[in-house]
Amino acid sequence: MSSHCYKLIELVGSSTDSTDDAIKNAIDKAALTIKHMDWFEVIETRGHIADGKVSHFQVTIKVGFRLEA
Repeated sequence: MSSHCYKLIELVGSSTDSTDDAIKNAIDKAALTIKHMDWFEVIETRGHIADGKVSHFQVTIKVGFRLEA
């Protein structure tokens, strides 16, 4: 098994639909410029409440990606 070196970045994704969509939005956007993403970890979840209902989700994640040799 070869060894890998990873870089960690922190991203914040948002969505009006769900926390899952907020995570997917952050990863989809990052994938446009970052290669070799392998995993993510949810750090924080927060949201906005309007008129007594959740109106917006925001999720902070750490993403690990492999550095090229």
